[in-house]
Amino acid sequence: MDLKGLQVTLCLLLLVHCSLQQVSSKKKNGKKDSVTSAAIENLQKQIDDIVQELNLLKERQALQTVCLKGTKILGKCFLADPVKKTFHAANDDCITKGGTLSAPLTGDENDQLYSYVRQSIGLEEQIWLGINDMVMDGQWVDQSGSSVRFKNWETEITQQPDGGHSQNCAILSTTANGKWFDENCRAEKASVCEFNIV
Repeated sequence: MDLKGLQVTLCLLLLVHCSLQQVSSKKKNGKKDSVTSAAIENLQKQIDDIVQELNLLKERQALQTVCLKGTKILGKCFLADPVKKTFHAANDDCITKGGTLSAPLTGDENDQLYSYVRQSIGLEEQIWLGINDMVMDGQWVDQSGSSVRFKNWETEITQQPDGGHSQNCAILSTTANGKWFDENCRAEKASVCEFNIV
């Protein structure tokens, strides 16, 4: 059922619901007829189901909009934001949009994210990743607080992560072919929000 059809059905059910309430309130002794009560409960359940379906359609439509503006990678949509912000501002912005800062789970996903950043933001850019070690230095976690299993630190030249207590947020660097570096969370970088596709 499309969005317009759902809206029309919802309006009709609301009208029937209001009519039944008016009929039942006009009874002289104030007792509700059991048939009317059952009909009202049935209508209320149908309304609740339609509202739930409408909300799911809105969520799918929002994801499709994100995917049209961004790109799909392995069951996720990525949407680049070239505006440079601190880690916390970029994180809050992604949450407001219904996603999280990107956090690659595999080497393939990291490579595709790296390619997307090069195409959408620039060849020599860095983006915030949804990974930090703010709670305990050296214990890198994702936005949910789970330990990061896949890591792509630059270890050949600079032995990342090397910032200690002053660099608690992770970035992906396009100039280092998608390798990760730790960075001060107050630095301003571009970002990519990720949205899980259900």
